[in-house]
Amino acid sequence: MSKPVASFDEIRAILREVPGPDLEAGKAAVERQNQLTKPPGSLGRLEEVVAWLATWQGKHPPSLQRPRIAVFAGNHGVAERGVSAFPPSVTAQMVANFVRGGAAVNQLSDFAGAELRVYEMALEKPTQDFTLGPALTEEECAKAMAYGMMAVETGLDLMCLGEMGIANSTSAAAVACALFGGKAKDWAGRGTGVDDEGLTRKIAVIEAGLAANPEARQDPFKAMQCLGGHELAAITGAVLAARMARTPVMLDGFACTVAAAVLFKAEPAALDHCLVSHRSVEPGHARLLDIVAKRPLFDFDMRLGEASGAALAIPILKAALACHTGMATFAQAGVSEKG
Repeated sequence: MSKPVASFDEIRAILREVPGPDLEAGKAAVERQNQLTKPPGSLGRLEEVVAWLATWQGKHPPSLQRPRIAVFAGNHGVAERGVSAFPPSVTAQMVANFVRGGAAVNQLSDFAGAELRVYEMALEKPTQDFTLGPALTEEECAKAMAYGMMAVETGLDLMCLGEMGIANSTSAAAVACALFGGKAKDWAGRGTGVDDEGLTRKIAVIEAGLAANPEARQDPFKAMQCLGGHELAAITGAVLAARMARTPVMLDGFACTVAAAVLFKAEPAALDHCLVSHRSVEPGHARLLDIVAKRPLFDFDMRLGEASGAALAIPILKAALACHTGMATFAQAGVSEKG
């Protein structure tokens, strides 16, 4: 048998070598914040996100000249179980919509001045139905992670990650349950808008997937292999590559955060370079955010996916950076500091 292009052992080896924060750059950002013409801390999280950008870009002041939005699209065999309000064909149709510029993320990326890249991942070859065994082989899963890693290039200021794939909220809920325990009903939500009967069916499918793949509970990468999908594995890889490249990451909603949480389960500090843009209305997202200790920037009752929340966060970061770099200091403005 030929050697796999990538393996979980190779992914784990990379994870052991990830760089830490640039504390000096972060300190410089905090020191400037304290000199600006405002009461200390009065800009709240706008101050926090600038320090975060500086810490993980490794420079002060940080920059947002080149943010990239990456949307990974994949199909799931479990979609045939009736867990979504839409048929699997919608994945490819939505990718075509992205290419034509007709989706929400197109408008948000244009507004934010960000580059949008859409990555189709074997749409013609859905994952296996995970109620019957692993969704992917180890080689397929590791290759998808490697593919996601290639989306991160040098010179990017920020990576905003998202996904598209009918039934991926079912897959994400199953992965989350395998990673962090609880019951299927704790993680399952209505996704694309299934009714009560559809939600009951979705919970049963997740339970069947966990029963068919007991190894998924034993290793975070096995959880992704057995219950995840091409696009979710690619997000895992992109988060890891961004850490290696010292590129801050903005995560989207539930499915995207689950994909990143695979790394958190393997190494709790692995997501220190990530922020979560918003809290999805998917009930499992709030539960997951508590576990990975991430406070989202906003809560707008969104559940679209396709990196829409991550894209919407870019103007917030740009506003924060504009204040940080453009405001006068107390000395420059001739304003007396607090006595």
